[in-house]
Amino acid sequence: MKDVRFRWPGRDSFSLWVPSFRMEQGESLLLLGESGSGKSTLLSLICGTILADAGSITVTGTDLSDLSTAERDRFRGECFGVIFQQFNLLPFATVGDNILLPLRFAPKRRTYAGDPREAAEKLCGALRLPASLLSAKAATLSVGQQQRVAVARALIGQPPVVIADEPTSALDAGSQAAFLDLLFDQTATNGTSLLMVSHDPRLGDRFDRVVRMEEFVEVESPAS
Repeated sequence: MKDVRFRWPGRDSFSLWVPSFRMEQGESLLLLGESGSGKSTLLSLICGTILADAGSITVTGTDLSDLSTAERDRFRGECFGVIFQQFNLLPFATVGDNILLPLRFAPKRRTYAGDPREAAEKLCGALRLPASLLSAKAATLSVGQQQRVAVARALIGQPPVVIADEPTSALDAGSQAAFLDLLFDQTATNGTSLLMVSHDPRLGDRFDRVVRMEEFVEVESPAS
């Protein structure tokens, strides 16, 4: 990101300016920021969900501003695996269907995955989920199992970037550590770049680099 500027429309919205931000391939980065600091806006810009008003955002060599809306949607599906805070699984779909869902929208990821069922089973094994759960409904899983299914869904087809948005906020310290062990093991295996967003600085020791929103982002507060 270079000299990126964005303002949400409306009198009471804030504006965001990122003079410079860069991640390397295979790097793990923790982005720290309090609620309202612009973390979600920044992620939306990186993923191309919203477009910057000025500046450039380049992901794996592609300038997002050069893509049409449809092209950005396809690019997002190919390039990014996302782990949401609430997991966002389809509750009445099977675990297998949830894991394989990104491949419906990302032909390149389908190619990397090879046989989809085998790829899902391999990920389940690596994430300590029994293969028998592939046919279970997501709604029947424990929170820990849902979390690992969300990780498998993000990793299927080896996307170059995984974004994790506050995925450990509801976990105790022991569960956080186990989750991060699994996540780091899988991203390292595939050479995946990991950008994780959190408000918890205690997680910082696990990452290659820690960046605080206020270090590289200038936010203009809403008008009073």
